[in-house]
Amino acid sequence: MLVTLALPLAAQWNYPTAGVPRTKDGKPNMSAPAPRLPDGKPDFSGTWDVEHNKPCPPEGCNDFFVPWEFTNIAWKLEGGLPYQPWARDLAKSRSANQRKDDPLSHCLPVGLVEMQTIPMFRKIVQVPGLMVILNEYNTSYRQIFTDGRPKPEDPQPSWTGYSTAKWDGDTLVIETSGFRDGVWLDTGGDPITDAAKITERIRRVNFGKIELDLTVNDPKAYTKPWTVKMNQILQLDTDLIDYICLENEKDIPHYV
Repeated sequence: MLVTLALPLAAQWNYPTAGVPRTKDGKPNMSAPAPRLPDGKPDFSGTWDVEHNKPCPPEGCNDFFVPWEFTNIAWKLEGGLPYQPWARDLAKSRSANQRKDDPLSHCLPVGLVEMQTIPMFRKIVQVPGLMVILNEYNTSYRQIFTDGRPKPEDPQPSWTGYSTAKWDGDTLVIETSGFRDGVWLDTGGDPITDAAKITERIRRVNFGKIELDLTVNDPKAYTKPWTVKMNQILQLDTDLIDYICLENEKDIPHYV
């Protein structure tokens, strides 16, 4: 999988980021206060990467720093995920089958949760009434509406669902539903169903970091809601470039 994701960092589009606060010695001050929009709300705009919370092997990391959550979304969750029995069995079988049915392995879209952990850049664009997340993986996108609209009553099932959000102080609370069945939460095969509702509470705690509390409420797959905490780290002087998973892909025909 990591070979499939290989992307030389030297190929990244590099250009100085504007408006970066600096320390007295001229270095970027990532602990400076978060920027704000004209209405006073935090501005999440920028190019972000996953937090590097998993050490490289002795031989070093190639190009990507894969976080623990990418392979096991619940690695920090005390007691693990509260599976319904069928969901536990399904996750075990997916792992035993070496992920041959993983949507990511087949270059299909990945779900909302896995898109938060995939070790590729994402770019947030924030305008009045709308936040857009542009993902380097498969040059995909996600829309989060902050204009007060209701969710669709009978939505077409979606890989990333339908997202609306409102402010709770400086925290943006995002509620998402309308998922399709068959989406994986991580490469370990943990499932999510069309009954799921996901709530994200995101805060830009300073210039360089976003904190995310993500709660999954899926009564079909889990016996109770559960929450994981993750961070995103701002990437300076860089931007997105095309990454199309199927381009020059040669592994899929060999899956058994």
